[in-house]
Amino acid sequence: MQAPTILIEFLLQILQKKAEEKAMNWLLQKAEKIQSTGNSTQFFLAFSQASRQFTKNKLELNAEEIQAADDLVSGFSPDQWNELQTARTVLMLHFPQEKESWFHAINQLFETADMHEHQALFAALPLMPFQEELLPRAIDGCRTNVALIFDAIALDNPYAPKYFPEANWNQLVLKAIFMQRPLYRIQKLDERRNMALANIARDFAHERWSAGRMVMPELWRLVVPYLNEYFLEDLERVLHSNDMLQIQAAVLALYESDNERAKEILLNYPEIIADIEQGKLSWRSIGEEFQETRL
Repeated sequence: MQAPTILIEFLLQILQKKAEEKAMNWLLQKAEKIQSTGNSTQFFLAFSQASRQFTKNKLELNAEEIQAADDLVSGFSPDQWNELQTARTVLMLHFPQEKESWFHAINQLFETADMHEHQALFAALPLMPFQEELLPRAIDGCRTNVALIFDAIALDNPYAPKYFPEANWNQLVLKAIFMQRPLYRIQKLDERRNMALANIARDFAHERWSAGRMVMPELWRLVVPYLNEYFLEDLERVLHSNDMLQIQAAVLALYESDNERAKEILLNYPEIIADIEQGKLSWRSIGEEFQETRL
């Protein structure tokens, strides 16, 4: 069993646009040896040594390449990937996918990987074989407090929304909130909203308020389908804040709800509603602005 050639060719194509010819020649030579011999020692050495050949500069894909990635693997989004992790993914995809030897090699990589190697491995989960059996590894990876590694699992990655059970999914989203990572980059966030997650988000908000701290505005996206008197009370509190981004988030949450009381409250915010309806205000724009203010 081997990874689809078209996927490998795509990765090589987008990598070749950025990387030096010398590095690409090195990669092709190592990949061919790994594929032909299945030698795990050669694989481990190449995986580590790739950092000497490739930079951590982002790939910067165009719209056509972004669409091509999604066509190859639904949700695959390497736009935020860098040269090094792409090269390491190419090496990983060349290792023969015989189940026992493949898991032995990949598990050893996970156990000994440094931060950037973990980034490559977790981001490549949707491209790996035997994906359902990698679930415990992915769940364990979410325990990290290293943003680079957590982001590789949680952001722009279709693996967690596809495979995580609800409890683990909720933990991932809560961890993203705790670490103040951009929720708009979590795939299928709206589709996987649930009442338990909404309540967790509310509890978290109240803990932050009790400590005199702010709540990231994207959090209110999670409560939209479940607006009741308690969530409405929270949103009205947010509407009385002095932070316009918080107010916009509360209005957007109310706007997306079918709650009758929410519709009444919205009558007081015609300008913000106009921005929503004109496409000027969205969860993405709110998330982007919040992340900018943190820098």
